[in-house]
Amino acid sequence: MAKFQIDILGCGSATPTARHQPSCQVVNFRDKLFMIDCGEGAQSQFRRMGLKFSRLNHVFISHLHGDHLFGLPGLLSTMALHEISGSVTVHIFREGARLLKEWMDFFNRNSPFEIIYDIIEEGERRTVYEDSGLTVETFPLYHRTPCNGFIFREKPKPRHLRGDAVKFHGVPVAMLKSIKEGADFVREDGRVIPNAMLTSDPDPCMSYAYCSDTMMDSRVAEDIKGVDTVYHEATYDDSMAEQARERGHSTARQAAQIALEAGARRLIIGHFSKRYNSEELLFREASEVFPDVILANEGLKVDLE
Repeated sequence: MAKFQIDILGCGSATPTARHQPSCQVVNFRDKLFMIDCGEGAQSQFRRMGLKFSRLNHVFISHLHGDHLFGLPGLLSTMALHEISGSVTVHIFREGARLLKEWMDFFNRNSPFEIIYDIIEEGERRTVYEDSGLTVETFPLYHRTPCNGFIFREKPKPRHLRGDAVKFHGVPVAMLKSIKEGADFVREDGRVIPNAMLTSDPDPCMSYAYCSDTMMDSRVAEDIKGVDTVYHEATYDDSMAEQARERGHSTARQAAQIALEAGARRLIIGHFSKRYNSEELLFREASEVFPDVILANEGLKVDLE
């Protein structure tokens, strides 16, 4: 199967600690790397996990709080020193683009690659990236400052050829691509061979929703409905529910409720407060609501296929 993997580089909140780095993830889709948020220490963790700078061409910043972007100037500067060519597109809110451009213009005037800024507007829902196999959509979250999440959706895959049937009916090689895409085959004698006789169902398409800092809100569940795997912030436990809402965050139980409402198959929780020496309580509370919960941790790789 083609690779679709989530790499966790950082899963803490607010500041680096001895246990966790601030928010950063990399989506590895068929060896193309897409970074989501870029807290301090991201480039060091990037190296530790064996990722290649040359394969990173898109960075998605959920919002303009330091624990989600303080690592980005350093990362881009290092990539410039490594003489990475081409371009890097940063998907970010307008004020963040302005500040980052000033920084890069001052410290990296001779950068060998172009930085393209794709401006995300507050509350926006749109497709921000698309290629032959993947789309990335953005949608609003509900934090103390404008904040957006991202959904990575694998496009439909080709059907599997039934080798014996293809050979029996004499399907020419030149037609195999269209058969895999769903076309019927018309023999020379005019007989139509239905596609279902020549192929079997394709592999299922995977999807991944990244829900950064947000209070619990059913609109999030509606926006990510039907995704396979959800990452949702789970900063606090039940006893901190009131503070969570005041600060624009969620508890682990609330994250699980959103995944349940969305009909997801799997939930990853992260963005843990530094108040916890162990995330076992958060895992337990989320698991009381949702059956398949994974605790984020630096170095963790989650295969979606």
